[in-house]
Amino acid sequence: MEFFANLHPLVVHFPVAFFILYFLFETAGIILGKDFLLKSAFIVLTLGVVFAVCAVLTGNQALAAAKIIHGKDFALNQLIETHEQYATITLWYFFAVLIFRTYIVIKKKFNTGIKFLFIVLGLIGCYLIYETGTHGGNLVFQNGVGTQLFGK
Repeated sequence: MEFFANLHPLVVHFPVAFFILYFLFETAGIILGKDFLLKSAFIVLTLGVVFAVCAVLTGNQALAAAKIIHGKDFALNQLIETHEQYATITLWYFFAVLIFRTYIVIKKKFNTGIKFLFIVLGLIGCYLIYETGTHGGNLVFQNGVGTQLFGK
């Protein structure tokens, strides 16, 4: 369990990078009309969802380890719960975007005006990433969760 908990700080950077890269590829592909960017965006989005699942699973292990270490510190538990909620929402959000995008591509409706919706969806997803990362960063840098200050 501790092994997976220790992987969380390493794994979380992958979905962050992939989801932001997805937004950039999707936006550039739509605006520039480049098919290879749109295909790349789809692949990057898929990888982002896969790594987000890994990040949430390792985060759940880190949560279990943190509860053992700090016990019933209510304020810290609230911070962890908020981070966990944003992470879960972000995962499900991008999973829904992936399913919706797949459906639109299969139905061959991506080249209609609906493609511009994906720029907005990507931007909303970037906001969710920001909130998740901000709360996770506060846990680490302001409260020492997962660091030597916290007791590992």
